[in-house]
Amino acid sequence: MANAGLQLLGFILAFVGWIGAIASTAMPQWKVHSYAGDNIVTAQSIYEGLWMSCVSQSTGQIQCKVYDSLLNLNSTLQATRALMVVCILLGLIAIFVATVGMKCMKCLEDDEVQKMRMAVIGGVIFLIAGLAALVATAWYGHRIVQEFYDPLTPVNARYEFGAALFTGWAAASLCLLGGALLCCSCPRKTSYPTPRPYPKPAPSSGKDYV
Repeated sequence: MANAGLQLLGFILAFVGWIGAIASTAMPQWKVHSYAGDNIVTAQSIYEGLWMSCVSQSTGQIQCKVYDSLLNLNSTLQATRALMVVCILLGLIAIFVATVGMKCMKCLEDDEVQKMRMAVIGGVIFLIAGLAALVATAWYGHRIVQEFYDPLTPVNARYEFGAALFTGWAAASLCLLGGALLCCSCPRKTSYPTPRPYPKPAPSSGKDYV
């Protein structure tokens, strides 16, 4: 029962991480405009995401514009997009595979070994999905830091980490943790030494000796 509970905990954590990855990919607040400097304008907030850039007015009005051309985007944004989409697709596959291997499910009840393998495979796919999200968010965050501390970047054109970036980091961590728990939840088979046969007594020849 403890092993099944560990498996269920890993699946729940990985599933929540997958939902977080979807939310992070859709959110437009990957980087927000920094107000560091002398000319501070608080009437509007500018932030950018993977798919659009938005301007939020102090009155509550929000205007967003979807990026026009895919080829006109920088390589960091294109790679981050691709990695987050790969993370979502791999997470979807991992959910189906891990569900089959869950001990609380009726699938593959006759073949316990195959059921354990499916749970481990689902955990491995979750790990790969978490790594993809982690690389994407870390790469994008590193780019923001580089541009922020670049002396050639104007003060009014600098950005900081947005809420979507923190959401992506949390989602990647949950996918990695859940995938690791799924991989470790299956008990290892303990091999017992083969018992040595006792020597059989020699058959009696039927002759009595005095």
